[in-house]
Amino acid sequence: MQDASLFPGIDMEVAVAQGQYDEAEPPRLRRPDRTQVVLRPCSLEELLASEHQFRTLWAVVLRLDLSGFYKPLCCRGSSPGRPATDPQLLVALWLGASTRGVSSARELERLCLQHDAFKWLCGGVSINYHTLSDFRVDHGKALDELFTDVLAMLIAEDLVSVERITQDGLRVRANAGLSSFKKDEKLAAALDAAKAQVQALNAQAETETNKPDDQKRSARKQAAQERAARERQERIERAMKQMPELEQIKKNRHGKQTGQPARASITDDEARNMRMPDGGFRPAYNVQLAADTDSRAILAVQVSNQGTDQPHSEPVRQEVEQRTGEVVREHLMDGGFVKLETIEQAEASGVKIFAPPKKTEARPDPYTPVPGDSEEIIQWRQRMKTDEAKHIYKERASTSETINADLRCYRGLSPFLVRGLDKVLCVALWSALAYNLMHFGAKLLECAAARV
Repeated sequence: MQDASLFPGIDMEVAVAQGQYDEAEPPRLRRPDRTQVVLRPCSLEELLASEHQFRTLWAVVLRLDLSGFYKPLCCRGSSPGRPATDPQLLVALWLGASTRGVSSARELERLCLQHDAFKWLCGGVSINYHTLSDFRVDHGKALDELFTDVLAMLIAEDLVSVERITQDGLRVRANAGLSSFKKDEKLAAALDAAKAQVQALNAQAETETNKPDDQKRSARKQAAQERAARERQERIERAMKQMPELEQIKKNRHGKQTGQPARASITDDEARNMRMPDGGFRPAYNVQLAADTDSRAILAVQVSNQGTDQPHSEPVRQEVEQRTGEVVREHLMDGGFVKLETIEQAEASGVKIFAPPKKTEARPDPYTPVPGDSEEIIQWRQRMKTDEAKHIYKERASTSETINADLRCYRGLSPFLVRGLDKVLCVALWSALAYNLMHFGAKLLECAAARV
């Protein structure tokens, strides 16, 4: 392929030969000049295009019932105190952040200062990361009700059905290092050191008054140091309370003695070491998600620190029915959920389970009934042998796996930056809300507008 001439119609070699331009001379370039003054008169309304998705997001938030977020506010009427930041704005900011895969309160604060879309949402209201971080995890009940309210709108418009659901567990890295897991004796030593640190800071505070002014700690620094030491002591104490439960789990796992002592994390006492998708073990939480196979809407979110999926099929199905007021008829799940007692209970209640029977060396044909199988288990085995059931079961991977990938890559359900089951559940609910919002878009706006 011949190189295209920068100046069509001009032979550069001839121009050089005729002395029309000299390669020895420096080229003329356009360089940035950031000292120049630029007049940019515009309103915040002009920062965002009329079709921008954040306008749709804000329109939906304005029509949602956020009364649960307003109830805790104390600054009302003429009572003392500065005005609170409007929960409508904070809800919109976290939903907007989740649609962009942002899970850090500090990063969201930066976006509010630098990104035009988030500037438009803020509308001139100053935001700091403390306010954002606290709001995200301090309204668990209101957030759960909001998730249910959005589902109710979608179901009322026949956009979502719960007759056939699929469930999967997503293990997400916890905010705790592997080295933070300590054995019983090391926890006791760490607790003694933490108590000694608290006592030392208390003693230091008593002697502060005798020091010259230039050697005194500021009141803010002193309070921060004492709070950090006190919180570390409390975390270690909570970790020690977890030890009996962890020892019981370690004592007999799958019927075999593990030989490894129980360990609890002094960073996040509710995190557990789990087998991750790459085969390694890391501190994590198990996020359970249920979705409609037709519309692909997320219907239920639960968080557990159990590494196995077996106990979670029944609770998640019950949550779906409670949130939607509908009855689940078919439940798709992978082999990790298979437990004969649970399947028998579900089949007896009228729910058809679509899950692959386990194949073992002793049972090369898992579809053949064995002595002791109940009628419900026999029906399940025979059903899963049919081509129709295998075709239906394919919907599990095409739905659950794509939702998992979307949440992990684009909705901020990445390694958690918060600690504890309650806070982790809040983060998971924000991600699921953002997913449903982005998945339905204008349809959700129409539903919200119809309710006004």
